[in-house]
Amino acid sequence: MSNLSFVRTEMLPEREPPLTEVGVIGWMRENLFSGWFNSILTVLSVLFIYYVLSGILPWLISPTWNAGSLRECREILVAVGSVGEHGASGACWGVIRERWIQLFFGFYPSQFYWRPIMAFVLLAVALAPVLFADKVPTRLLYFSAVYPFLFPWLLWGGSIWGPLGAAAGFVIGYFVYKSVEVRVNSLAGIIAGAVTALIWWLVLFSPITSWLANLIPLGLEGVRSRDFGGMMLSLTIGVVAIGMSLPLGIVLALGRKSDLLIVKSLCVGFIEFIRGVPLITLLFVASTLLNIFMPPGTNFDIILRVIIMATLFASAYMAEVIRGGLAALPKGQYEGADSLGLNYWQAQRLIIMPQALKISIPGIVSTFIGLFKDTTLVSIIGLLDPLGLSNAIRADSNWNGIVWELYGFIALMFFVFCFGMSRYSMYLERKLQTGH
Repeated sequence: MSNLSFVRTEMLPEREPPLTEVGVIGWMRENLFSGWFNSILTVLSVLFIYYVLSGILPWLISPTWNAGSLRECREILVAVGSVGEHGASGACWGVIRERWIQLFFGFYPSQFYWRPIMAFVLLAVALAPVLFADKVPTRLLYFSAVYPFLFPWLLWGGSIWGPLGAAAGFVIGYFVYKSVEVRVNSLAGIIAGAVTALIWWLVLFSPITSWLANLIPLGLEGVRSRDFGGMMLSLTIGVVAIGMSLPLGIVLALGRKSDLLIVKSLCVGFIEFIRGVPLITLLFVASTLLNIFMPPGTNFDIILRVIIMATLFASAYMAEVIRGGLAALPKGQYEGADSLGLNYWQAQRLIIMPQALKISIPGIVSTFIGLFKDTTLVSIIGLLDPLGLSNAIRADSNWNGIVWELYGFIALMFFVFCFGMSRYSMYLERKLQTGH
């Protein structure tokens, strides 16, 4: 008996996959109805979502945008038949239509709205080469270096010589550093540059800029810090504190791991003290006690005081996040830097710190988001952030009783910025991913 085998000589035509395995139906079978237990959970989840939306959507879709008071909102809702168990049911969106500008700008003079708008538009331009270095011309980094001096001038106004004089301190310090570095060494250059810059800012800055302001009066009309408010105030405090806390946190993290006893002790003491004190306590110190330690007659701006305290608070937490990234690096990375003959700062800049920051991205962004949300605490010390303004708006007899509409709109504004930071964090992690 012989065994016969059959070999097909022609290819079978391709067939479409079953409809139940591809597309929306296939995705639902795989993810929502893959078994009896998942099917029950899916049905219960759909019913729960329907229950929630059936209660929220009628409240959100409310024809009250043109109302001028809470009483008018209720009259409109009764007229359209939107009546619940406790009377008229529906959001009173008239308060948002009437006060949205105030929620964004506070009491900033309306004729100068173009200044904060321009400041934050230029902020996006300045951040572009930092956040998307591979997609934006590197020449924009020059503008990024100039922007920190342009930003406060646009918001607060005053003489143009103020920000130019502040920038001059960095320029003078840099040239002193380079000249001393060539003749002595890098450490001496850093010390000489820092001392020269401090002498400029503390001794020479004020008389020279005042003389120039009198000689050539160029500038913008000044705006008081007490006129700042709303989302503009939260963004101002958040952006500056975030931008300053990261480099300060890096320095503190390196100081905490230093072999120099005094440096390590100072950094550990600062970090543990700040992390052991609530932010609201530091804000009260900034609001009431900080001026006591200043020379008589010193007028220390309240927003600047809050920014300093928020920066110090965030930098302590940032230092611990970055220290965690440094501790996660294998010892071989440090040994590899030593084998290449790199000194301490070269090793940190080229090998150690880039990897530590990459590991620490989720923690860094979480600290940024927490800091931005903590800016609402300034309402406790009398600054009118969005929450502080909501209390002022509800004090108006026309809107007395409005709660959820204001808080919901404020929550939406914060969500947009916090969600944006979170998504950028995910984008950066994917971009820097090297392991598979």
